[in-house]
Amino acid sequence: MKQYSAVFIGGAVGSCLRYGLSAWLHTNTFPLATWLENISGSFLLGLLTGFFTVRTKRPLLSAFLGTGFCGGFTTMSTFSKESVMMLQTAPAAAAAYMAASLLAGIGLALAGVLCGRRIAGGQQRKEIDPS
Repeated sequence: MKQYSAVFIGGAVGSCLRYGLSAWLHTNTFPLATWLENISGSFLLGLLTGFFTVRTKRPLLSAFLGTGFCGGFTTMSTFSKESVMMLQTAPAAAAAYMAASLLAGIGLALAGVLCGRRIAGGQQRKEIDPS
């Protein structure tokens, strides 16, 4: 039951933050808020994943931040809807939005994993024994 509570609370916090960011950065031309939410969420989830692959996983913290917060903060459904709407009116802008979302999301997830491992101490350089 603790896991579900952690996901619930994390999801509520992430969803509220996403809503606030979307209201603050609303534009009629480019879905900047959704793009920023998705790429920053990709980085954060990568960071958590990298960290917990090296350090002992903390189930409640992982459920709260990963599944809950990142799941509530990022939004595939809004990205999809915005892409479909843009394809109907501005196909070139839609293609740029979709490519930028995919490339930045995956690139930042990778960067997050690498940073998370480094923060956790999993990427330390090993001393070479000269003998």
